[in-house]
Order: sequence, then C-alpha cells, then structure tokens
Amino acid sequence: MKLGVLCSGGDSPGMNAAIRGAVLRGVDVHGFEMVGFMDGWRGFHEDDWIQLDRLAVRGLSPLGGVILGTSRVAPFTGRRGDEIDLTEFRERFASYGLDGLLLIGGNGTQNVAGMLSEAGIPVIGLPKTIDNDLAGTDYTFGFDTAVSIAAEAIDRLRTTGESHRRCMVLEVMGRDAGWIALHAGMAGGAQVMLLPEYPETLEQVCDWVTSVRDRGRSSLVVVAEGFRLVGVDRAVTREGLDGFGRPRLGGIAEVLAPLIEEVAGVETRATVLGHVQRGGSPTAFDRVLAARTGTAAADAALNGEWGALAALRGDRIEMVPFAEITDRLKEVPEERYAAARLNFG
Repeated sequence: MKLGVLCSGGDSPGMNAAIRGAVLRGVDVHGFEMVGFMDGWRGFHEDDWIQLDRLAVRGLSPLGGVILGTSRVAPFTGRRGDEIDLTEFRERFASYGLDGLLLIGGNGTQNVAGMLSEAGIPVIGLPKTIDNDLAGTDYTFGFDTAVSIAAEAIDRLRTTGESHRRCMVLEVMGRDAGWIALHAGMAGGAQVMLLPEYPETLEQVCDWVTSVRDRGRSSLVVVAEGFRLVGVDRAVTREGLDGFGRPRLGGIAEVLAPLIEEVAGVETRATVLGHVQRGGSPTAFDRVLAARTGTAAADAALNGEWGALAALRGDRIEMVPFAEITDRLKEVPEERYAAARLNFG
C-alpha cells in the first residue's frame, strides 16, 4: 500500500510527531510506502514530494513546525459550473500510485477530506489546530501547547501589571471559538476571559476591572481575537485577507485597552500574543496525542477504515466518520462559559 501524507492550513505544534507516528507504524510495521507532499496542496499539484521512512522522521517528536511545510493552497483547481471538477485531482492521485491520503489539518482540511471521501477517494484525517474547534474530537494536537504558552504570558504580564497597578489585556488566537482564552485564562487565574461565542458590554467588562481594583489588585483580561463587544457587528480586523479569503483578525486588545482606561479609569496596557502561540516545541501532551493519532491513522489505513477522523474521545483514539464532523464548529459550551463567568472580577 502506498500512502500520501499532506498538511494543510495553519501550522500547529505536534504535526511532526504525528507524521513520525504514522510513518513508524505504516512503514516499519505494516510495510507501506509513504510519501509526503511539500507545502500542502501545492506539493500535490506540483509533483513536489519526499520519501517518508524511519530516517526521514528521526528525532521529529520534539520539533515545532512541520518538516513537510503547510499552506492554504486550494486542493481543487477545476470547476464545472457550480460543481467542483475532480478530474485533474483523480489524475494526479493516480499518477502518484496512491492507495490513500492522510490529511493533517483543522476544520477546512477535514471538510475537504469529507468531500474527497464522498467522491470515493480513500482519506483519513488527523486533527490538528491550536484553536481546538474541530468537532468530533475532545482535543486537537497543538491546543495544549498554545494554552501553555498563553498561560506563561499571563504569569509574566501579571507581575508587571501588579508592579504598576495596571490592567493588562492579553489577546490570544481564536477566530470563532474561545478555547485558548478560556483554558489559558483559567490556568493563569485571569479575572476576565472574553470569547467570540459570548459578546459582553464594555460597561460589564469595566465593572469587572474596577471590582478587581477595589480589592487592591490589578486585572488580567484575556481576550480571543474574534471577540466582539455587544452592539458591534464584526470582529476587529487588520488589513488584508487570510489564506481562506477571510478578513484577517487581530487587534481587539489594542481597541479594548484604551476603552477600559477611559471608562474604568484604570491605566491599561495591551499585548497581542500572535504567532508565538504556534511556535516552539510541543508539550509532552501534544507529542503523545499526535503520535497516537498518527499511529491510529496508519492502522486504520491497514484495516480499510477510510472516510474518518482519528479522534481523541476520552482516553481512546477512535475513528469518527467525516459525516459526523463536516461543517460543524466545536464552540465553548454555554454552561462552561457561564460557570467561569461567575468568578469574573
């Protein structure tokens, strides 16, 4: 059996460990041939690939980034009216002599995997995204690392904030779901966590900040990049579009900080954590999760369990059909946010 491995979308700590897990199980145990396409779908379209074997994946587990590269290049190049034309895709798939694809990615990538599966192309998904917003799995690899980095930033901001009696606003990633903001905020003891799913009024945010000041403390506010104040119809954006053609988010902390200072009368500073959350070595949790996911994907290919995501459910890796996750976003449940909100301020 010959498998192709491809990464798509944003990078996420643990991707190298997932590739290593899949290759060691697939090549060394099952006797597969495996190739990796460079820079996502670009490599697939342009015949740019490398052979994957034990030597190619040696020492990968602790490394951040991804040896294959990743991109937001579109998987399909042809259309027939309103329908996607897979003729060229099928020809390329056949030209490589592939029996199946292992696709490492988040929501967009797994939606593509579902489309390919429906079209009869053998695909297995591996769930990576720092946002943890992929349906069907309890956790995605990369999330724990991003939370750990954000929690460390909170620890550092707290000491300087307390020294100057300032309110510190930390912006973390999270376009549509606030998992990083929630978990990092809880880990770091932040007094306020603002998520895309649950808009709040400026007055409420300032009430929480002044409550903390009145106790003789300095506030730490964690805000996801996709958060919107009540009455604001869209998230704060920077210039340009991202790889999916969406407005590029970022800067809500820089908008929120002067508003808090003006209304609450508390000196406030903003920090945008940005791509630091994606970089560096993955945590031990993410390394193990990614490796288990890669191993499970190779086993699933051997057993013909195509058309599914290698998902973490409880402490087990289970194969979840794409039909159960396609076009679904895993948001922070209302009860989770409500429980945390009771302790704001």
